[in-house]
Amino acid sequence: MFPSQSNIYGLCKADEQELLPATLKGKVVCFRYQDLQKKIRPVAREIQFTYIPVDAEIVSIDAKKKKTSSSKKYVRVHAFFCCLYLSVSFSSRDSGDKATPFLNIYCDYEPGSEFNLESICTCLNLELQFTPFQLYHIEYVIGALWRSSETVFLLSGHDQRIQLYKENASLHQFEEQPVERLFPELQELPSNVLWLNVLSIEQNRRLTAFGCQNGSVGLSLVNQKGPEILQNWRVKHESPICTVLLFPSKQQHQSTDTNSSQRESFHLLVTSAIEMAVVYRDVERYGLSRQLCLAESDQCDAVLCALVVDLDFDGQHELFLPVCTIMCLICDLQDLLCYKFHQPMGAFEDKLQLLWRWSFKSPLLSLIYLDLDGDGLRELAILTLKGLLRTTADLVIHILSTLVSRLPISPKDPHTHTHTHTLKNQDSEEESISIINEPRTAATQH
Repeated sequence: MFPSQSNIYGLCKADEQELLPATLKGKVVCFRYQDLQKKIRPVAREIQFTYIPVDAEIVSIDAKKKKTSSSKKYVRVHAFFCCLYLSVSFSSRDSGDKATPFLNIYCDYEPGSEFNLESICTCLNLELQFTPFQLYHIEYVIGALWRSSETVFLLSGHDQRIQLYKENASLHQFEEQPVERLFPELQELPSNVLWLNVLSIEQNRRLTAFGCQNGSVGLSLVNQKGPEILQNWRVKHESPICTVLLFPSKQQHQSTDTNSSQRESFHLLVTSAIEMAVVYRDVERYGLSRQLCLAESDQCDAVLCALVVDLDFDGQHELFLPVCTIMCLICDLQDLLCYKFHQPMGAFEDKLQLLWRWSFKSPLLSLIYLDLDGDGLRELAILTLKGLLRTTADLVIHILSTLVSRLPISPKDPHTHTHTHTLKNQDSEEESISIINEPRTAATQH
């Protein structure tokens, strides 16, 4: 449980095994699992970042760990970005009670064998001229041979622009730079951007998607070497866009010699405040012209977040949508919908099928998929209105039991084996759960 609620921009990964949820009342918590006396136990501690006043509200948070090496030493560089909106300004005595937004950039440039969040003391404090929204980082390809990359951060706001922050290696700090130098597709935006997503693809190209407050959705195909915009697409929805997510998939297609083969295509998931969630198919080829609606996603008032991952290890992605309705807020329940592509017999192309829905006791704000306990299998971390769900044991058991019931496995099959995991449910009670795995090892899938 948190001292105050968070929001849709309030959860990020500090490392592959650490989560950083932030609350609106200026508190940042580091959550991870530790092996204590041969038992995996959750540990949560508040991080005391400097230059965060007691009356600050954290609007968004993002983090990226960067590793650099030299001939003499190995340096771990960690950059933590907290986007702050202060209820009382401390930059000017004349501003009175006027609210002033700031961007705090926390970096650690000291060499060391292990990084500790508590030791970060370097902070760059930047006053903003706009109300911030999403803070997003991306690995940008650089160098003559385009084999290296560096991290840049993008911040959207209510001024209908996106700000770019890039590291100045010689000065050991981040600086604001014109966004058009690296991201020309993010100029002349139709409205305030609420969500941004960038996906690098083959041949040094990228797909950039954004969703706006006025319902506009933008998609661009960009050659990163220029950078040069190869193609732009735009479409208009009827309500504010909550999430845009680009994701790949393998599709069967028939070649001229009647032999079928797989081709990687890229799709765009779009969720909005009051409309049905949609997936735009094969956007690299068709842009935003091929729309596929998600059944029952319109039976809600808003989809605040979304996630696309392969949760059941079958090589195909599942689409997760938490749906929120007025009744959910009244009765304190919210559903998580799971969709999957399937191709009906005789159909020309596959469809999205609603597999199941799962109810939670609080509205869901953010989803992250990562290996929290370091056992080689990733977990689904869920940020809710009331706090962070530390495990999803019931959800995983429900999925695996459904899959196992469909497998025609003999009890004497030598490849079938049982693992016992110690998990902690939402009520903090330890449970020993036996799970029958599929014949192939699930841990090798991630």
